Amino acid sequence: MELPLASAKPSPRTTGPRPPLLFSPLKPSPLLRFPPRRRPAAAAPLRLRPRASTAGEEVFGARKELTGVQPLVESLPPAARTAAELAVAAAAVAAGYGVGLRVGGGSRAVAVAGAAVLGAASVAGAAALNSVVPEVAAVGLHNYVAGHDDPTNLDSAEVEAIANKYGVSTQDAAFKAELCDLYARYIYSVLPPADEDLKGTEVQAIIKFKRALGLDDVDAANMHMEIGRRIYRERLETSDRDADMEQRRAFQKLIYVSNLVFGDASAFLLPWKRLFGVTDSQIDIAMRENAKSLYSSQLKSIGRGLDIGTLIDVRRAQLAYKLSDEIAAEMFREHVKKLVQENISSALDILKSRIPDSLTQAVEEVKSVIKFNSLLTTLSKHPQADQFARGLGPISLGGEYDHDRRADDLKILYKAYATEVISDGIVDEEKLAPLNELRNIFGLGKREAEGILSDVKAQIYRRTIAKVFNTELASVPSKAAFLQILCEKLQFDPELASKMHEEIYRQKLQQFVADGELSKEEVEALMAFQVRLCIPQETVDAAHTEICGQLFEKVVKEAIASVDGYDASRREAVKKAAQSLNLKKEAVMAIFSKAVRKIFLSYIQRAKAAGNRIETAKELKKLISFNTVVVSELLADIKGELSPTAETDASSAASESEEEDGEYEWESLETLRKTRPDKELKEKLKSSQKEITLKDDIALRDRAELYETYLMFCITGETTNVSFGTAISTKKDDSEFLMLKQLGDILGLTRKEAQDVHIKFAEKAFVQQAEVILADGKLTEAKADQLAKIQKQVGLPTEHAQKIIKGITTTKLSSAIEASVARGQIGIQQVRGLKEANFQLDSLIAEPLRESIYRKAVEEIFSSGTGDFDEEEVYVKIPADLIISSEKAKSIVQDIAKVRLENSLVQAIALLRQKKRDDVVSSLNDMLACDAAVPAPQPLSWPTPGELDDLYAIYLKSIPKPEKLSRLQYLLRISNEKANKIRDAASEGTLPIPAEEEEELAF
Repeated sequence: MELPLASAKPSPRTTGPRPPLLFSPLKPSPLLRFPPRRRPAAAAPLRLRPRASTAGEEVFGARKELTGVQPLVESLPPAARTAAELAVAAAAVAAGYGVGLRVGGGSRAVAVAGAAVLGAASVAGAAALNSVVPEVAAVGLHNYVAGHDDPTNLDSAEVEAIANKYGVSTQDAAFKAELCDLYARYIYSVLPPADEDLKGTEVQAIIKFKRALGLDDVDAANMHMEIGRRIYRERLETSDRDADMEQRRAFQKLIYVSNLVFGDASAFLLPWKRLFGVTDSQIDIAMRENAKSLYSSQLKSIGRGLDIGTLIDVRRAQLAYKLSDEIAAEMFREHVKKLVQENISSALDILKSRIPDSLTQAVEEVKSVIKFNSLLTTLSKHPQADQFARGLGPISLGGEYDHDRRADDLKILYKAYATEVISDGIVDEEKLAPLNELRNIFGLGKREAEGILSDVKAQIYRRTIAKVFNTELASVPSKAAFLQILCEKLQFDPELASKMHEEIYRQKLQQFVADGELSKEEVEALMAFQVRLCIPQETVDAAHTEICGQLFEKVVKEAIASVDGYDASRREAVKKAAQSLNLKKEAVMAIFSKAVRKIFLSYIQRAKAAGNRIETAKELKKLISFNTVVVSELLADIKGELSPTAETDASSAASESEEEDGEYEWESLETLRKTRPDKELKEKLKSSQKEITLKDDIALRDRAELYETYLMFCITGETTNVSFGTAISTKKDDSEFLMLKQLGDILGLTRKEAQDVHIKFAEKAFVQQAEVILADGKLTEAKADQLAKIQKQVGLPTEHAQKIIKGITTTKLSSAIEASVARGQIGIQQVRGLKEANFQLDSLIAEPLRESIYRKAVEEIFSSGTGDFDEEEVYVKIPADLIISSEKAKSIVQDIAKVRLENSLVQAIALLRQKKRDDVVSSLNDMLACDAAVPAPQPLSWPTPGELDDLYAIYLKSIPKPEKLSRLQYLLRISNEKANKIRDAASEGTLPIPAEEEEELAF
């Protein structure tokens, strides 16, 4: 039976925006009337049934009753029905014949006519009776199918028997229509509602039922299309988005089931794209999603106890569901990951519950994970692995979307398993293999796992040390060998073990010094830890310096910062801390120095931040007092000495005796002399310590600046403001200079560095006044006397004063000389005069100006008209006088000579035309001088050779040297023949004489 497949327009009843249609609308066939869609059991309304019905009646409807002549037809078999029809026809003919005779008065013709009429009537009745037969057969078929509890158990022979019973063909229209209706109803009942998934049995049930009915694929495919129309009609009848999505899912299930029912023939039997407008991708989605749903249900049969039979069944199911290997493998891996995650979650819950033996139970869960992973790995390498479910292989939770979030939990489990496995203190390959496997399962990085394992080993190693510390470790002769064996068994890094030993020692030390001191028993206990754990002495010293040093530093800071000053109680506390904490003298001094320097720097910062020089000096004075009153006394107590003055004086005397050599010349500096007070002043002032300085904390430049600031304060004194804006300087005694000396010690200035500050200060004062006096650069006798007085006042030695004076005058003279050079007033002769007067040319004249003077001297040589070029003079002497390198000098000479060589020829031609014979000779000599400096590679060119001959003749008459005449002949490109003619004419006196020369001779 062919169904109408014409497209229909969407119903105007649908309102509002709708998603794109998954398929095009079609006209539903009027032949089929499907039962209402099944609903979930919870939503199905309760109905009271008058009688019990079979499962078949629920699917195909109630049994049908025969009406009219149908019971008669149903009761007669085909042969009896035929005989009855013949008997009735014969009786009708006989009756018609008898009636005709009676009515026609015995006429034979009338009797025959009557027989024909009644016979025709009987035949018509028989035909009508035969037309009801297919309907009766269809009712019988319906009642047969509806009467079965399991339609899939129908027998195709029974269907054929029903058709044969009534003498009809299965291809009869009514009978086929019933077959199609039954098939469609069964499909509609087998497909689950949209909110339910396929069970996997639908395809085989439909195929079996189709075979039982004997329905061909074409008619069956039309029924699948008809169901698609029904689903579309249901979609048009709803405006709910959720219901619309349900119909979409129902249509996807229909596509999937239908394609599996017809197999490869579905490509031409089920025209989804042509009839419903769906795309290939939509069909692929329907196939993939439903196959995944079925395969997911199939995977639920796979647990942690895998067997080959189950894996083969899963593989067969995958092929039956038409699911690709890639998707199946991914789903399998996800399934086994869920199984593993269940174990992991269980293990974590056990660990967090903290019940007895929680660690052991959690480790058992982890072991089951490792066992399951090993089984998957083994099965993936099985010879028949190609017949197993796809996706077999090791598990890895790395790369999961929530792996980073769960990484901490996985690390906890890994650590718990490692702790349990190597709790006996022995690590071997048998234990490392499952640890590595678990690391891969958890997706941990190699460094992460190694870090966790290292922590576990450290805990076990520490626990083992604590267990054997007072037993085996105390009795063995070689502690190092014993510890080495422990590390080797545990495969623990010896360096980490050494760090742990140090940590243990530090913890014990912190525990012992909690009361602020170390007793003799505690010191002995620490010694035992050092010996048994093989801790180096350097490590022990560092630990004592850090831990005990913090306590000592606290005591020192309290003593320094005390409001009441450094009294007896503070002094006793410092002494006790220095002696009872078992610190070395170097460590004590380092800690004390650090605390003191920190306070020193605070004074320095306040001094730098002061608004003016006086305030800066006051802050520095506080620093000096703090050093003398507090630091010096505190240092003496720490070192255990009675008086800081004796050692300070001794060290000061030794320091002064070492540095007196070579400094006598600066004794004339008054400020420097005052920093070395006499014995009387020393007795009045208290000495201060010199060991703790700021030498390494402040740059030398800043320290010298601070020293100079206080030096200025010592010289000028403190300024006091009086009325009317007047300031008065308060006079200071020489004790301020002793404090200046102490400031130099605090700043870490050596005697030479402090002396340099004094010298710089004196030179600065002298330079300021000398520059005013020598402003014009001239040193007169009166100015010299004035400068001598100033020199005596500041205490500068004569040599330094003369050096400063010479520097000022040289600077002034240099400016004047540079101006003269720029005006061209100074040449090489003047420079040589300055050199003879012992002036430093490199400081008087800048290099560019000296090069300018050299260039001028070379140009004078090339324009002298003599034709001579002295290489020694030009390349050696003059550059030496001007302090110019020989390479630079040669470069300048070459540049000038190349340019002037051709220019001299042009100038000689011009003078020839002007008939100036002597000037012509001079120009030719200049050209020869340039050629001597830089020989021309080829003769010079000129467009008028006759003028070159005249130049040669004029130069010949000047009676030059032969070598110059020969070189000129080459440069002017004059052949030997022509040169001989000119020389012969000169010897015979027949050379042409210019008119100007003839007039001079006549005159």
